[in-house]
Amino acid sequence: MQDARVGSWALFKVFSHMAIQGFGGVLPFAYRHLVERTQWLTAAEFGQLLSIAQLLPGPTICNLSVMVGQRYAGVAGGFSALAGLLLGPFFIVIALGAAYQGLAHHPLFVNAMRGMAAAASGLILATALKLAVGMLRGTTQRARRAVQLALLAAAFAGLGVAKVGLITVVATLVPIGFLLFAFVWRKP
Repeated sequence: MQDARVGSWALFKVFSHMAIQGFGGVLPFAYRHLVERTQWLTAAEFGQLLSIAQLLPGPTICNLSVMVGQRYAGVAGGFSALAGLLLGPFFIVIALGAAYQGLAHHPLFVNAMRGMAAAASGLILATALKLAVGMLRGTTQRARRAVQLALLAAAFAGLGVAKVGLITVVATLVPIGFLLFAFVWRKP
């Protein structure tokens, strides 16, 4: 859903907004802003760009912001989206670092951190479910859907349950998925 009217300033504002909202866990807010609100990406496009962003070195959300920014406004858009993503949180971290010195052991602060960790976990889980539904939505063949679900389950089992490293899981599942989809089912 590419829109030629999206400029560097719009990218900066959207990424700033999602960074401030999702401070410490931007991915769920990125999905909400880029797919649901602005509709700059479809769920499938978001999943594809997210996959590429995870394979590149550096923070996934930064990689994603640069790719989306570049897609809509070229190099300036990539810089604008990344700047929007990083500027607000940079100043917040400086202020929080100063405040942390006096609050680190206060019971109210400790409990607030535990609550925020639980909320962040829920947001990440909800985003994962939305990505899975978006991935499966366009699939009509039962065999293809079964393979997608099997790869999804294998990735979850490897990373979440067995605690296998990301590189090992990706190095194992990507070739399997590529072979199955490239040679067995050529038509979408």
